Amino acid sequence: MPRPRAEPAPQAPSKSQKKRDMHALQALGERLVGVSAERLAEIGLPEDLLAAVRDAQRMTAREARRRQLQYIGRLMREVDPAPIRAKFEEWEGKLAAHTAMHRLAESWRERLLAEEDALTAFAQAVPAADLTALRGLVREARREQAAGQPPRRYRELFRLVRALLEDAAPGAAAT
Repeated sequence: MPRPRAEPAPQAPSKSQKKRDMHALQALGERLVGVSAERLAEIGLPEDLLAAVRDAQRMTAREARRRQLQYIGRLMREVDPAPIRAKFEEWEGKLAAHTAMHRLAESWRERLLAEEDALTAFAQAVPAADLTALRGLVREARREQAAGQPPRRYRELFRLVRALLEDAAPGAAAT
């Protein structure tokens, strides 16, 4: 009669895994050193870790900074890193959304200047757009480009397009 198999006992992490985890926490601490004071306040770090990060931000001597970063890594072992990582991901997501909006506004501006029927397409994508103001800025920006003048209206057109896209419903102006 075969014996029932016993579940293996959970093993403690290996020494190598512990080292990888410590290096990951130290790297997270290094990222904290690169963050502004306003953003550090958003995270809600413990006082000793916050003080260590601020000290590291002020240090210019290479060896002193290295030792301080190791100290921050040690302090990070006592803190739950999940909220810190989540905050970094949130900031990176906002940056990505900001960059995407910027690129979308640039592409619409170029399309408005290059194509005659682009204004109609923009009006369909962003129904709340003031077409009269937009048409006037497009006309003036084209004149500026033809005359080789400084791109004042070109920039104004970008700002207007971006504002209209930001006010529009998300995803509505992506076409």
